[in-house]
This record gives sequence, structure tokens and C-alpha cells, in this order.
Amino acid sequence: MASPRVQRSRRSEGDAHRRGREHGRSRNSDGERDGRGRARDSDRDEAAVRRRSEDDGRDGARRGGRERSSDREEREKWETRTRVKDEAKEPRSVENVFKRERGDEAAMEDLSSKRVKVEPGDIENEDRDGDEAKEIPRSKDDSIALMEQAEAALEAKEQAKEKASFEYTGKLAAETNKVSGIALQFTEPPEARQPSVRWRLYVFKDGAPLEDPLFIHRQSCYLFGRERKVADIPIDHPSCSKQHAVIQYRLIEKEVDGLMSKKIRPYVMDLGSTNKTFLNGEAVEPQRYYELFEKDTLKFGNSSREYVLLHENSA
Repeated sequence: MASPRVQRSRRSEGDAHRRGREHGRSRNSDGERDGRGRARDSDRDEAAVRRRSEDDGRDGARRGGRERSSDREEREKWETRTRVKDEAKEPRSVENVFKRERGDEAAMEDLSSKRVKVEPGDIENEDRDGDEAKEIPRSKDDSIALMEQAEAALEAKEQAKEKASFEYTGKLAAETNKVSGIALQFTEPPEARQPSVRWRLYVFKDGAPLEDPLFIHRQSCYLFGRERKVADIPIDHPSCSKQHAVIQYRLIEKEVDGLMSKKIRPYVMDLGSTNKTFLNGEAVEPQRYYELFEKDTLKFGNSSREYVLLHENSA
């Protein structure tokens, strides 16, 4: 039988061996757990890499599609600009239209297969409730006829445009025919001219001259009336109108000794006065020109004054 010291030594060695085995098992289990964790981390990393690669592929496809779409738009814009320039250079005709579409013979052959869109309301027996446009086949001759009609209509429209006219019409004068804020009842005609002969009016009352003669050769027309703001020759009799009558010089063409010649002649016109204008004792019609001659006599309304027309060479 061993001594107590030997027994204690053996027990100590057994405890050491047991602790060593337990420590080894603990290390093995920790290693297994670490290995499984590392495997799981590796799987997650691989899945993330695959997802990133797939996302990059989809983004690249979308960018490529956008770039291809942009290229198509740029090409279409360039083709449109080129076509517009070509159309501006070439004269508009049916043949040129066919050539620009698809080529001369190819376009002519393809006309029979083209279909023309007709909007609702263009056909008499169409379905009024339909919203979509209908298509009807057109023959080659019909298409040519339609294009010729369109071309003829365009030419007629261009010919119908009026060219700018700078001739005197009197419309501007009528719109701005005011003096001192008072609208004139008379507008000079296009043939109005200043006379070259020095015409004069001599004023008489009861056969006696009243004052110096009135010189009426310095302008193309002279207005008679009670409105002193606009009248060139005021007449103050109460029976006379504010704008009573006018003497107008006009350039007219007359026959003299069998030859046509232009002369500036004086005319009188009543402006629709209440008590009329009298030429050599006879009332004249309103708004109508009457030619005046040397020694003619004018009277206005019920005034007793007489205006005798003479010129510097009158006898």
C-alpha cells in the first residue's frame, strides 16, 4: 500500500490530466464555432459581390439605352435640318417632293401602297362617335392629283397677296383731319394742287366794294364758315353754317384745241349747309364740285354779300 504522499501525488497528476482533456475539448469547440462564423461571413460577402455586379450590369444597360436614344435624337435633328435646307434650295414641285421622300422611282411605286389618314368629319358616312382617325387607300393618280391641287392652291394664295401701295388714298387724312380739336367736314382729294394763277375774291354789298380783295392763291383750298378756328375766310352772318363751303383747286385733264392738257382749276363745293351756297344766283347741290370761271359770283346763305372771282390779268 502506497504512502499518503504518493497517493496525493497521483491524485494531483490525475487532476492535471483531466483538466488538460477538458481544456482541449473546449479549444476544439471554440475552433469549430470560429470556422462556422467565418464560413457564414464568406457567404455573405459573396452574395453582396453578386448583387453589386448585377446592379452594375443593370445600370450599364440603362445608361447604354439612354445613350443610344440620345444618339437617335441627335441624328433625327440633323436629318431634319438637312431636309429643310434642301427644300429651301430646291423649287417646290411634285417631282421634287417625290425625290425628297424616297427617291424618284421608288416613291412612285410606293404611292399605291400608301394610306392617307382621314380625320373624323372628312367623310360623309363616317361614324360620328368614333374618336380614332380612319385610313383609306389612295391610288397613285389620286395622290398626284391631290398634290397638284395643293400646289395650285399655294400658288394662288401667293398671287393673291397684294403688293404694298404707296399711293394717296386719303384715309390717313380722314383719320387725322382735325384743326384746333375740331373735326373738318372736308378732306382734300388726291388731285388737290396749289394754283399758279393768282386768283382773288372781291367782296361787294349792295353793289359797293367793302374791303380789299381776298387773295386765294396761296394754298390749295379755302374754307368758308362761321367757325373762326377752322375757317380760312370767316363769314359771320347767322344764316351761314360753321363749315359752309369750300373752294378747292384741282389738277384736271381737259381738251384744249383738240389736245388733252392738264390744268389747275378752281371748284366750289357746298358742305351740306342749312341755307345753301349760290353760284351766279343758283343754289348748288351739296357735296358736289362745281367749276368756277372768271367773274363768277358766290353767295352764302341769306347774306347779302357777293364774292366775285377774278385774277391778276382780269380786264
